[in-house]
Amino acid sequence: MANHKATEKDVRKVKVRRERNRLKGKTTRNAIRKVAGTADFKDAEKDLPKTIAMIDKLAKSNIIHKNKAANLKSKLTKKVNALKNKVVVEKVAKKATDKAIAKKAATAKAKKAAKK
Repeated sequence: MANHKATEKDVRKVKVRRERNRLKGKTTRNAIRKVAGTADFKDAEKDLPKTIAMIDKLAKSNIIHKNKAANLKSKLTKKVNALKNKVVVEKVAKKATDKAIAKKAATAKAKKAAKK
């Protein structure tokens, strides 16, 4: 294995660093999965900045490449924005449905009044 004391120490240091980097990477991947997998816009919006900060720290310490970090952040932001758009579309659809129901009820009421 190692022939010098300095090399032995370096092997120990590398082992500690590898474990630390693996833990940081796994924690960040789990945070990414959490944000990407959620269906609730408010939760995703709340967790997004923390997850982006974790990704930036990985890139800063060269655990992942800076371009990979940029791609991950971009994908996550797109997913959260898609959730936002989905919420907006649902609200608009609900409003339109409510208006249609109200219009239908008013029409029925007018017909009933006309018969009397």
